Amino acid sequence: MTTQPAMAAHADRMRETHSTTGHARLSRTLHALSCIVPCYNEAENLQRLLPLLQAQLAQVAERWEIVLVDDGSTDASAQFMAQWAQQDGVRVVQLSRNFGKEAALTAGLQAAAGDVVMMMDADMQHPLSLIETFVRHWCAGADVVYAVREHRDGESWFKRIGSGWFYGVVNRNSRFRVPPNAGDFRLMDRTVVQALLAMPERNRFMKGLYAWVGFEAVAVPYLPEQRAHGHSHFSKFQLFRLALDGLFAFTLWPLRTVIFLGCLMALAAFAYGAYLTGVYLVFGHQVSGWTTIVVSLMLFSGIQLVSLGVVGEYVGRIYEEAKRRPIFVVKRALGQGLRGES
Repeated sequence: MTTQPAMAAHADRMRETHSTTGHARLSRTLHALSCIVPCYNEAENLQRLLPLLQAQLAQVAERWEIVLVDDGSTDASAQFMAQWAQQDGVRVVQLSRNFGKEAALTAGLQAAAGDVVMMMDADMQHPLSLIETFVRHWCAGADVVYAVREHRDGESWFKRIGSGWFYGVVNRNSRFRVPPNAGDFRLMDRTVVQALLAMPERNRFMKGLYAWVGFEAVAVPYLPEQRAHGHSHFSKFQLFRLALDGLFAFTLWPLRTVIFLGCLMALAAFAYGAYLTGVYLVFGHQVSGWTTIVVSLMLFSGIQLVSLGVVGEYVGRIYEEAKRRPIFVVKRALGQGLRGES
């Protein structure tokens, strides 16, 4: 819930000016910026990222903080973060185990105290030079500024085809649109962050949530840089699982596909029955072979099992939400960040 002081602070940093034509234009002054960096076994990358990120944030904001979220790392990330937590402007949130990137981002959003919140990965693929561009668009009135890949030429055919199929299905006949090729590298106003935190769902697909809350958004094209160290922690199976999470969380297409398939098979069965009736009336009764019966039984059994699995996915997610378990568990929090300032 937004408090009166927070609303007053938000209104204070928004100034309305007028152009020469007399039309109002919204401009803002950035006072405090939070940067969330979810980490899972990123010790080597953090050694390069944090000094550069500190310098960049100091150029665009008077007051800033870096919120490092340790998502159950098994390397030296926790020790490295603990050392950085002793510096001003750095806060560390260490989760009790690996809860996944969506949960780590949510933990960072809850910990961030800035008027504007930015999120980026720790693998050095997100260009730090875009931070100034993000801030400039926010000052001009945008509530959300997000980076969009210009192309996916360097990725495998599996990711290119899968990504195109996923966004095509999710955005089909939807009241909101999930921007293709957009990730978690974005900057958001405090009002957007509060809207995201107000949603109590446990199965969180952040890309869909960003689009669902709405607000005025600006896309900034970019090309990701090479990963500094290590490799991506998302396997093909995990990417496929993430795509399913998005489909089941924001669309009813799996259920509608089952309904369509059921109607199609019913029409096919009716047509085949009419054909057999016609053959009987014209040529007389013929004993059907076992092949048709066995193949038909296997086909319909497979369709029934797939249909039951689709319904089970939705029921399972309802069960997970009904248990109301926390999205994540914090093991310990280090540093102060903006909350420690007087």
